[in-house]
Amino acid sequence: MKQLVKEIINANGKEIAIYTYDFVNEFISLTDIAKYKSNEPNDVIRNWMRLKDTIEFLGLWEKLHNPDFNPVEFDGFRNEAGANVFTMSPQKWIEGVNAKGIVSKSGRYGGTFAHSDIAFEFASWVSAEFKLYIIKDYKRLKNDENSRLSLNWNLNRELSKLNYKIHTDAIKENLIPPELTPQQIAFTYASEADMLNMVLFGKTAKMWREENTDKKGNIRDYATMNQLLVLVNLESYNAILIEQKKTQSERIVLLRNMAVKQLQTLENTALALPRAENK
Repeated sequence: MKQLVKEIINANGKEIAIYTYDFVNEFISLTDIAKYKSNEPNDVIRNWMRLKDTIEFLGLWEKLHNPDFNPVEFDGFRNEAGANVFTMSPQKWIEGVNAKGIVSKSGRYGGTFAHSDIAFEFASWVSAEFKLYIIKDYKRLKNDENSRLSLNWNLNRELSKLNYKIHTDAIKENLIPPELTPQQIAFTYASEADMLNMVLFGKTAKMWREENTDKKGNIRDYATMNQLLVLVNLESYNAILIEQKKTQSERIVLLRNMAVKQLQTLENTALALPRAENK
């Protein structure tokens, strides 16, 4: 499981917990939002969930986002919703329809969390004014996050460019005899660069362009931060292997083993970061 990242939204002085596993899908604490209305937040959440409109909304969200959604059980809930005897709780909903949009977390910082789409709907029911405060700080959080990710991605991209100079110098000094023509020299550079592309991405730059005719830039512009970090290390290691007179076939094996190990380490110990799109 990817690392849990927790943040806090400050909505007009009220702290609301938010967490994510992928920086794409955020889950916001319904419990914290409900505290704005009552000291019994669980009762507030249950009262909202027993409404027919709420059941319809939650069911539609699950249909759109959850391939494991149980439509049969949902139909039963929908038919009963609105009746005086109908009750609904987060746990009953989760277990009944195999919901993914609402999560119950235990522990000191537990409570009921919901995907941001659902949380904002709940906030509207609790208080339209309070919802605006939540959205305001949520946007601030997202802007800060995007700025950090952009800075980190660009830093790794620049490191890759600087390391490329070390890499090409090693090629020039060890693989390119003086008698080669400029065309042959250019081909050698391209061959080494594409060797690294194949090691890391499983395809050459030409193969990527043929598969992505609608995109600008090149294969490395669409790499993840983890891939760019590994690429920096691959270029340095390849330069060392070239100086050691290793053949390209020998280097491919060594570099591939290194790439796999480093990517696995980054996935297991670091945050999974989104792919940076070329603007």
